[in-house]
Amino acid sequence: DCRQYTNRSCEECLKNVTCLWCASSRRCMEYPVRRILPPADLCELRSARWGVCWVNFEALIIAMSVVGGTLLIMLGVCCCCCCCKKKSKRQVSPDKDDERAAREREKRRVRQEERRAEMKSRHDEIRRKYGTV
Repeated sequence: DCRQYTNRSCEECLKNVTCLWCASSRRCMEYPVRRILPPADLCELRSARWGVCWVNFEALIIAMSVVGGTLLIMLGVCCCCCCCKKKSKRQVSPDKDDERAAREREKRRVRQEERRAEMKSRHDEIRRKYGTV
């Protein structure tokens, strides 16, 4: 029973993990497991200790909020940077493979036009030779 450590020390009370120490009233009580935070009528957050004596609930809540908020902001900034980087990469410079493919298409088109012109001149020459022009 946690109440037996009332008016003793915080360290003695918190040896049992189910106990909550209230520094202002120097009471040791059962931690209200149905609630995440102890209610104010039981003990103020700045006086409540659980697990270790050097951290009160108020400081713990503030520290966890700051760390959680910082992590969320960092995650959001990283996501935005990655998205913007990918978007600008697509818009600014075409891919090297695309450039190479475009050059190859142009070379093939030029060669095909040269072959067409050559074939046309051969056909014209044959027509002249046999008089079908």
